Amino acid sequence: VPPPAPAAGPRKVLVVEDSVTSRLLLKHILEGAGYAVDTAVDGLDAQSRLRTGRYDVVVSDVEMPNMDGLALTASIRATPATAELPVILVTSLQTPEQREAGLRAGADAYFTKGSFDQDRLLATVRRVAGMEAS
Repeated sequence: VPPPAPAAGPRKVLVVEDSVTSRLLLKHILEGAGYAVDTAVDGLDAQSRLRTGRYDVVVSDVEMPNMDGLALTASIRATPATAELPVILVTSLQTPEQREAGLRAGADAYFTKGSFDQDRLLATVRRVAGMEAS
């Protein structure tokens, strides 16, 4: 089965983050790079948005109320319609065990907020969404 053709218009990113400050920062960075961005306040909100919208990438925090980023990632992987959707986790959890848990849940990439680099994030979004700059 060939991959779906890219949609016309900007690529869509779903940012899932319970902190208003971090959510707005990520939205600003991604919109500045030309992405259309929707936001969700936790994993349950994100699940609802994923059922009704089409996204090219999910950028999610790990520690959130109701449904955390690991459970959200596992849910995305377990749902046929979103199983191939790239997920990037951005979190303050930085131990190797926490990173391993994120990747084990199915995340395509894992960033820590302490060493956050917006250029690396944007390069990773382009890479996992199959939009390598030529």
